[in-house]
Amino acid sequence: FHATQMLNGECPSAKLNNIVEPWFLGGGKDGPAGQEFAEFKNEWEPKGCGFHASLDTVPPPTGPRMALIAGRTADNPKLLRDVIEAGCTKVMLEKPGATTVADLESMAAFAAEKGVDVYMGYNKNIASYITKAREAEGKIAGAKTKLVTLNAYKREELEECFTRNAEGMLKNMAIHELALAATFYGCRADNIASIVVNKANSECLTLGGKTDFVKVEFTMTTTEGTSVTIFADRCGGAEAMAIVSDAAGNEVFTSTLPDEDLKAEVAKKMSDFPDVMPYFWQQEADYRSLKDRCAAQAASGETGAPEGVATIEIAIEALKVGRYQRMHPTSR
Repeated sequence: FHATQMLNGECPSAKLNNIVEPWFLGGGKDGPAGQEFAEFKNEWEPKGCGFHASLDTVPPPTGPRMALIAGRTADNPKLLRDVIEAGCTKVMLEKPGATTVADLESMAAFAAEKGVDVYMGYNKNIASYITKAREAEGKIAGAKTKLVTLNAYKREELEECFTRNAEGMLKNMAIHELALAATFYGCRADNIASIVVNKANSECLTLGGKTDFVKVEFTMTTTEGTSVTIFADRCGGAEAMAIVSDAAGNEVFTSTLPDEDLKAEVAKKMSDFPDVMPYFWQQEADYRSLKDRCAAQAASGETGAPEGVATIEIAIEALKVGRYQRMHPTSR
């Protein structure tokens, strides 16, 4: 998805020069997906994009170069080190970045030592529906916000979903909302005063040996008194929302992803590409904008993160909250 957007020229600041794909150009090349990837390669390689089974065959950079890492989460610590050692000056890393906080912290330290900025694929940080909700929230005294994320898995697909996303819902699907909580609401693992779970709107199952949430709703409150509610449902639909309530608990503003202007376009793409999860089409513009901002920063040679873009430091805080163990008595 990332590659196609760049190859189609949808990110003006980014030119995709090389794709490294060890599996579909190696052990998985003869499977159905490998054959599909071969068609993709045959289409774009003649147009100047290099395809490589290993990073070792990628030509060294002659100027600023950003690596976009969208591999398996467990592989990311090695991949990040490899691309930095190969001369990449910036890295865009898909969420959650790593499976453990210790790995993420080690990755951040290595990148800092090499002078490389690491940006995270938390596209909701720059999404218009979040911006609109934050603006509404700022105008309402005592406002509280509920962040909602819905996926369109069928119940019979949950076992495969649990297995493929073995890090769990909070470190996978809802990690975007935890990053928003860390970025905009100051939530940190060391300042959480309470986590109150709405058990009536939560469900946990064990499927294929993996135990995870089908859906979960909880409210986090910090020691500074700031609170935010997160609700995630794997089988809830194909939408994300930010719902702002006043001090009395009345809902006064709701923004959605997709909004009304995008719903028809998203519906058409869902119909045209039924094998692609709907959330890709919901967030297509945000994926595009995030890559473009990061690529522009990389090309400029400037240090630091573009406005609104989450860094690996935000990812560390989000993952810390996602694995938070100590429950405040009010949570029980």
